Amino acid sequence: MTGSILEIRDLRVAFTGAAKPVRAVDGVDLALVPGEVVALLGESGSGKSVTLRSILRLHPENKTRIEGSIVAAGIDVMALSGAALADFRGKTVSMIFQEPMLALDPVYTLGAQITEAIRKHESGVSADAARKRALGLFERVRIPSPERRLDSYPHELSGGMRQRAMIALALACNPKVLLADEPTTALDATVQVQILLLLRELQRELDLAMIFVTHDIGVGVEVADRIAVMYAGRIVEIGAVRDVIRAPRHPYTIGLLSTRAQGGRLSGKRLPTITGSPPDLASLPPGCAFAPRCSSATSACLEAAPAAVELGHGHAVRCIHTAAVA
Repeated sequence: MTGSILEIRDLRVAFTGAAKPVRAVDGVDLALVPGEVVALLGESGSGKSVTLRSILRLHPENKTRIEGSIVAAGIDVMALSGAALADFRGKTVSMIFQEPMLALDPVYTLGAQITEAIRKHESGVSADAARKRALGLFERVRIPSPERRLDSYPHELSGGMRQRAMIALALACNPKVLLADEPTTALDATVQVQILLLLRELQRELDLAMIFVTHDIGVGVEVADRIAVMYAGRIVEIGAVRDVIRAPRHPYTIGLLSTRAQGGRLSGKRLPTITGSPPDLASLPPGCAFAPRCSSATSACLEAAPAAVELGHGHAVRCIHTAAVA
């Protein structure tokens, strides 16, 4: 994609600690331009979070095999190591983790953690200046009594306030790309909406490129410009939100959309489901990984993994029966 701030090409991630390698990501291509939001959508275990963590090289090197190309803001991420990799994390690409209680250090105050990040990435910034910036970030993410909350520990805040502090930490060093790994999953519905609105507002205000991981189609529609649907480590459909939602072309995408809440229109009826379970990533079936669960599958689906078919306007799908599921 011309002018990309982030470009991932043929990313493959396998975990090698078990008896058989687990192919968690299997040939992902994805590009973002500045100011764009892409939602990674799919069931648990589809490779969404693994893809995000690969961008920051957070997987243990002794148990992970990563292949492919990741370029962020002109930086070859796969070539980084040591201090250069540490400087890249948080400064060029930053991440909002799913559970801030586990991501934040419980023995340091929130202010200490944010000021440390600022001073680590920007030499010459004094402790007072870093604290003022941290205070400004807390005000920006609308944390009440921000001065007092800077001296609070993570356990002293509610889940919603902790997530706001996590967002402040992620933005502390003015990253160019923001990764959000299901940041609203552990929150109640009202707080989820508040966090989503805050994230979208900050993303637009700062012109950030963002990948937003979610299993909730409704959330993806609200925050994203494009949706990429993942299944068994592959992106099986990608396109603008309106194209994927209004005219889904992959059976898995169609299945996900059919399982959405219908606002009471299915009262008294069984909810639609996708039959079967996601495949074992250590023993993927030949051909299309979704074939065992697909009502449109034929013997041809088991012969080879389908290549991406371009449908126009950036809409692409991996299915040999694309016309049949239109």
